[in-house]
Amino acid sequence: MKNLSIREIEQKLSSIMDDKDPFLQEAGKDSRKGVQELIRKWNQARSEEVKLRERFYEMTYFEREARAQGFKLIAGIDEAGRGPLAGPVAAAAVILPEDFFLPGLDDSKKLSAKRREEYEQKIKREAIAFNVCLIGPEEIDELNIYQASIKAMKNAAASLSPLPDYVLVDAIKLEMPFPSEPIIKGDARSISIAAASILAKNERDRFMKNIASQFPVYGFDRHMGYGTKEHLEAIKKYGITPHHRKSFAPVKAAAES
Repeated sequence: MKNLSIREIEQKLSSIMDDKDPFLQEAGKDSRKGVQELIRKWNQARSEEVKLRERFYEMTYFEREARAQGFKLIAGIDEAGRGPLAGPVAAAAVILPEDFFLPGLDDSKKLSAKRREEYEQKIKREAIAFNVCLIGPEEIDELNIYQASIKAMKNAAASLSPLPDYVLVDAIKLEMPFPSEPIIKGDARSISIAAASILAKNERDRFMKNIASQFPVYGFDRHMGYGTKEHLEAIKKYGITPHHRKSFAPVKAAAES
């Protein structure tokens, strides 16, 4: 071991997954501070990985329960964008295969934009089916945001191919032609709903970034349509756009003034 540089030991450790690996055991006997720091970091990373795996397994509970009842095509449904003053509400539906594995998968709001992009690629690549539906401001104003969100979620599920035989939904009870189960804080408790939350948020964020180029003074690419100070000041100064929800109080006040 002494014949190896700290850099060489670091490279070897990067490929080791088993804490019983002979090289890891031997490296642990190396008294050099640099090597001991590498061992500490390896153990820390391994501990975090174990925690992520355990959490992922916990988040498969509802999917496992549904499969135990004989269901095979289990969809997760979630929405994004109920609160903003502008832009659509988005809903996604995702059917994941039984062997899907993505430690770290969680509620989209808890993940960085970079991590959401990485996860979205894997979800879309491995999903049995997925679909995202956007409902725009005009329909939101006509229906109200709650009903628009429900419509988006139903449309997202109805457009899946194949269709699901069981649906897990974040918090809302949906009347659908197949059994559904509402789960409180489902985007943090079910891998299927968490996957749907990522697809919905990413699709909506892309939409907002796109319209930001058409209406640069509003900063849509920064606040995604939420009622930030910057956004409210822009509404006050420049008025509203076709993408604003006129039934929402700050926008309605600006439209009527």
